[in-house]
Amino acid sequence: MPLSEHEQRLLDEMERNLYGSKADVHPARPAGRPSYRSLVVGIIVLVIGLVGLVVGVTSQLIALGVIGFAVMFAGVMLAAKPGKATDSSATRTQAKSGARSSFMQRMEQRWDGNQEDRL
Repeated sequence: MPLSEHEQRLLDEMERNLYGSKADVHPARPAGRPSYRSLVVGIIVLVIGLVGLVVGVTSQLIALGVIGFAVMFAGVMLAAKPGKATDSSATRTQAKSGARSSFMQRMEQRWDGNQEDRL
């Protein structure tokens, strides 16, 4: 079923606004170097959890198996934890701007900036 002229114009306008909007596009921030310490500790915790899970399953202690699984999950989360960002100037700038204005004020400024870019 073809669209009417009015519907086609609305669709074209929505597409232009969607492609012209910069609100959804964020530059990728470098995650920094991964923390060697958290990786090693995470792997150790993962192995301890795995041992607890295996012991819980073989001895038919459900509680020990569940605790072992939870410890394994915590170990994986700790090992996958990203490192600190190496760009300290960006974090300093964000901290200063965060101290000066509230969250809503920053969002309003971002919205106003995006609206001005469209015009």
